[in-house]
Amino acid sequence: MQRAVIKTEEAPAAIGPYSQAVTVPVGGQTMIFCSGQIPLDPKTGAMVEGDISAQTHQVLANIHAVLRAAGASFEHVVKTTIFLADLADFGTVNAIYAERFPGNPPARSTVQAARLPRDSRVEIEVIAIV
Repeated sequence: MQRAVIKTEEAPAAIGPYSQAVTVPVGGQTMIFCSGQIPLDPKTGAMVEGDISAQTHQVLANIHAVLRAAGASFEHVVKTTIFLADLADFGTVNAIYAERFPGNPPARSTVQAARLPRDSRVEIEVIAIV
């Protein structure tokens, strides 16, 4: 199997033994498996300041950067998984998420996690096809 690792300085560097994304050719298309993104500033590696809204915006900006590096955009996303520290944040996260997927949104799962990396309130992972 041929696979390629995606790495961009426009998104936070991996904080463990994983890649920002991995692409795999499937037929005449390419599947992009993006690792979960938390609200880290790609320039400093620090968590962004602010509430769930600020954190969600940063997570989606990080995902956008990884997708762009892989030659894709949010329009190519077919599946997302959202991890929340508190499902009470669902409404806020959902509204911000909807801005990135205004029509024909991807399949999605949303779960509450006991704890997320670096005590983030939100983490999102995506799968895209180009």
